[in-house]
Amino acid sequence: MTKYTFTEKKDTRSGFGAGLVEAARRNNKVVALCADLIGSLKMEAFIKEFPERFTQVGIAEANMMGIAAGMSIGGEIPFTGTFANFSTGRVYDQIRQSIAYSGKNVKICASHAGLTLGEDGATHQILEDIGMMKMLPGMTVINPCDYNQTKAATIAIADFEGPVYLRFGRPVVPIFTREDQVFEIGKAWMVNEGSDVSIFATGHLVWEAIQAAEQLEEMGIKAEIVNIHTIKPLDEEAVLKSVAKTRCAVSAEEHNRIGGLGDSIAQLLIKHDPVPQEFVATDDTFGESGKPAELMEKYGLNAASIVRAAQKAMQRK
Repeated sequence: MTKYTFTEKKDTRSGFGAGLVEAARRNNKVVALCADLIGSLKMEAFIKEFPERFTQVGIAEANMMGIAAGMSIGGEIPFTGTFANFSTGRVYDQIRQSIAYSGKNVKICASHAGLTLGEDGATHQILEDIGMMKMLPGMTVINPCDYNQTKAATIAIADFEGPVYLRFGRPVVPIFTREDQVFEIGKAWMVNEGSDVSIFATGHLVWEAIQAAEQLEEMGIKAEIVNIHTIKPLDEEAVLKSVAKTRCAVSAEEHNRIGGLGDSIAQLLIKHDPVPQEFVATDDTFGESGKPAELMEKYGLNAASIVRAAQKAMQRK
């Protein structure tokens, strides 16, 4: 089993900020809009280098989506930036009607997703956004795992034609993916091969899955870890190939078990290969205020929870 280590931790939102600047350097059609959260979205470097390509919309998220849709008609590639809660729940009608319905080339970039938003509490800790966005026809949904992967994903979506939801977060997390990686939309990343249980993880839960696999290895269990950074379109081939070998699955995500990655995998498996599956996700609940690590432990979104889910899935073979 490959051992993953890290020398630095960074927030994935900083990966977005770095990727946005690089995407704009490569393509002069890339523009950015923000709803009064420049610092939180790490857009300062973009504004400094490309001030004429930035629009401060203010606390008017619905207008931001409409403006972005209009800019895309003129050939620009708009990247909108605000918190995940405001990027989806607050503006769902505008996204559906003005962006998704007509397939506008708008990149909806959402920070502060999930429980790891921490002390801001349930009103800001959206845990339904992946489900909301993946239900929109034609919407691509991406949830990268660390700084490097988020930067690479941000660069990649600039070259992708069509609406995209890019989800990232606030806490600092280990950087364990390659700096020079090429991000392939819709192509899962095999983190570690195994034969006993398949663990499909996304976002912040990928590092937790890696830690879980090391604990499982000490128990004599060989876990296969697959990073599903693109939730829609799902890499169905990668999922089915993995479970064909292991015969059981665990899905791990910082999201409600209803509507998230686990749901997508379950739908695939029930149609093609109905093996036992366990879910590591929030259980149809809102979050609460607290420190990110403590919330992840309370709601069962950590390595220990993944280990227990893997053991349970294996028992059900």
